[in-house]
Amino acid sequence: MEYRPLGRTGLKVSVIGLGTMTFGEQNTEAEGHQQLDYALDQGVNLIDTAEMYSVPPRAETYGSTERIIGTWLRKTGKRDKVVLATKVAGPGLVLGVKHVRGGDNQLDRANIHAAVDASLARLQTDYIDLYQLHWPSRTTNYFGKLGYQHQESDSPVSIEETLDALGELVRAGKVRHVGLSNETPWGMHRYLQLADAGRERVAAIQNPYSLLNRSFEVGLAEMAIREDVGLLAYSPLAFGVLSGKFLNGARPPESRIARWSRFARYTNEPGERATAAYADVAAAHGLDMAQMSLAFVRQQPFVTSVLIGATTMPQLKTNIGSASVTLGSEVMQALDAVHRSQPNPCP
Repeated sequence: MEYRPLGRTGLKVSVIGLGTMTFGEQNTEAEGHQQLDYALDQGVNLIDTAEMYSVPPRAETYGSTERIIGTWLRKTGKRDKVVLATKVAGPGLVLGVKHVRGGDNQLDRANIHAAVDASLARLQTDYIDLYQLHWPSRTTNYFGKLGYQHQESDSPVSIEETLDALGELVRAGKVRHVGLSNETPWGMHRYLQLADAGRERVAAIQNPYSLLNRSFEVGLAEMAIREDVGLLAYSPLAFGVLSGKFLNGARPPESRIARWSRFARYTNEPGERATAAYADVAAAHGLDMAQMSLAFVRQQPFVTSVLIGATTMPQLKTNIGSASVTLGSEVMQALDAVHRSQPNPCP
């Protein structure tokens, strides 16, 4: 397993990170523990979760993923073996998470402090290695939104207030480092400006990135490299679409896409055309499609870690196994050719 620096923190994280949002919904506690055991045995040390998980977010399962990780940490005693990352939810109206602190969960001091204390209790640890803002307080382009529409007074909470609250957590020893998620170039720029003025510096940004959504390359990729704020790439398989299991209209009944209509982001008609073309590239070069798709993400110079997820052990083994797959120039050129003909069909 390869390990890469987490920003300027001095920590190194595995190039494959374990995303856990299925724990508590599609995966039981026992299955979650099995995944964690296997991932750690394979050299994965980055474990990513969020207070909002499991997914889809529901009041009944709020915090369930963190609780499952917490019971695993208590059972195994391996807290010092992992880099533990979690997230504080942004404004409740964005994803319909009104059940999180009554829906008034702006990224202000009170909410951030309440959120981290609850996460620490569920995770059964006294510190979090990387504490991330799940999405911005302000209205901007994230979760597939295109066509920026400016709203002058769209957030009662300033980035300064948010970052000051995060800095308090670091000084209190509850959090070691802080990060962003679903952020834009302007947002990252503003956080870095404030760090230059003496506030806490963000260590990473967790945004979507895959063969079907390379929008990170426009604006954020250069910043990630030049500022040492690498990408923790989520949805690298586009909800499993880039494994090929949904080709030709297939809908495995146990899949997230089949079970919940809200997960239609990667199954539009342009995305299905592009996916079929990427499947042809994999077949032509004798590659497993999922491993090819993950290796493409891993080989980008702005990527710190590829956050994989799985609902079955065979999926998990295939996805972690992608760490040993290296795509040559011919394959990369073929993938770029598909991208040029059908760029970013599923932002």
